[in-house]
Amino acid sequence: MGKTLLRLGALMVIDAAALGFAYALYANGTIAFAVVLLAVTALINVIFLSERLAPWRWISPGLALMALLVLYPTAYTVYIGLTNYGDEHLLSRGQAIAQLENEYFTPEEAPTYGWTAYRSPGEDLLLYLESGEAGAFVATEEGTQPAAERLGSEPAGPPEQIDDYARLDQNETVGVLAQLEDFAAPAGETGPQGSEVRVVSFDEAAPQFQRYDYEALTGELTDNEAGTVYEAEDGFFVSEGGERISPGFATVVGAENFTRIFTDPNIRGPFVGVFVWTVVFAAMSVVTTFALGVGLAMLLNDERLPFRGLFRSLTIVPYTIPFFITALVWVGLLNPIYGPINQIIEFFTGLSPQWFSDGTLAKVAILMINLWLGFPYMMIVCLGALQSIPEEVYEAAAIDGANAFHRFFYVTLPLLLVSVGPLLLGVFAFNFNNFGIIELVTQGGPPNPEAGTPAGQTDILISYTYRLAFASGQGTDYGLAAAVSVFIFMLIAVITIFNFRLTRRLEEVS
Repeated sequence: MGKTLLRLGALMVIDAAALGFAYALYANGTIAFAVVLLAVTALINVIFLSERLAPWRWISPGLALMALLVLYPTAYTVYIGLTNYGDEHLLSRGQAIAQLENEYFTPEEAPTYGWTAYRSPGEDLLLYLESGEAGAFVATEEGTQPAAERLGSEPAGPPEQIDDYARLDQNETVGVLAQLEDFAAPAGETGPQGSEVRVVSFDEAAPQFQRYDYEALTGELTDNEAGTVYEAEDGFFVSEGGERISPGFATVVGAENFTRIFTDPNIRGPFVGVFVWTVVFAAMSVVTTFALGVGLAMLLNDERLPFRGLFRSLTIVPYTIPFFITALVWVGLLNPIYGPINQIIEFFTGLSPQWFSDGTLAKVAILMINLWLGFPYMMIVCLGALQSIPEEVYEAAAIDGANAFHRFFYVTLPLLLVSVGPLLLGVFAFNFNNFGIIELVTQGGPPNPEAGTPAGQTDILISYTYRLAFASGQGTDYGLAAAVSVFIFMLIAVITIFNFRLTRRLEEVS
């Protein structure tokens, strides 16, 4: 009985937290995530209340977190990749309509008024309107009437008090500008029939009409000022003459973003170049770090080497320093003007390599820095793997006449790959998405002048996606960035599947 009560109490706490969080998400417009959260919470309740599903209780927390933190973000990224969500389409259709319906225009024949704001103890606002031709009026959200009628006599100017409304000075008026933006009073005698008096500037108020009306049944948006009718098309409201109005809205465009990657020459060219460099960068990072790691591991595994412990400690120093600090230090070392490495090269050759303005040298610099960051890890792993190889294997190879070259390529390397082969694929996948090293060293640069999208010469797919979505300076395109992210996900999924199969094969060999 006690366990049941404890279980019910825990579920009540979880349900209360989930409902509160879901309501907050709904209020912020993130309805899909709120629905997923409630669905996962309901599933947890079913699992913990049903005795038949008792075995699932042990793995349900992990499954819930996987659904919320892995499956939902993946599905949502795919969804964004199927939309035109971007710089001109940041709002939902409903938000765009609401924003358009909140626009107003002043008829040509309507008079304008100077205004003075008043505020009651209950924070209600009142406007005192003055016009040399039309006279003076008092406007509240209930209506507008001549000032003489409201005050009982013709005023000589804005009075200090109107009923219980106190006149606001300039500083106080600035404090209520946000309220005044929403203030609307039926125009009455101050303007055309059906109009509302609104504040149009800090000095003027005028009777205005709502500019746009949306008809939900037909999906048409009407411009009341020009009489033009607009229909929704590709995330914009477009007239028959092709005129479109902003803001646009996000809508599903199908596979358009995915086809743009391969059909739009402004995107295809940079994308292919970025993809090729991504593969080369990831592969070269694996090859160079593995080669140097194995070489140092074999050297430090030799018992004849003096001070082996000291050398082992020194070689893992790059691994112990946070990588972003190391990357920024290397940026300083390679600075073309005052970098120590460049000064040494210039002393001997008379040349100062432009590491960050030449595309080829920038790629070499990134590979060199990534080698410095990656070889200690490879060395540690390979050193452990070398120590697990039985000495008898080498003795048998030597008896068969194998020299050092043969022992390495036919004994050491194959046995090493049994242990570190899956790790190499993991390192490849990591470097495939190694955003940090690119952003810290070159920020994707130098720029590619031939690219129609913000693709630098050292950008890899993940940094290219980031620039498309956030840092291009040419407007954001979240839909295209999401499509590229899905493409990256598919490539990493293929690598992961290959990794699992290779691991299984190596286990069989082992």
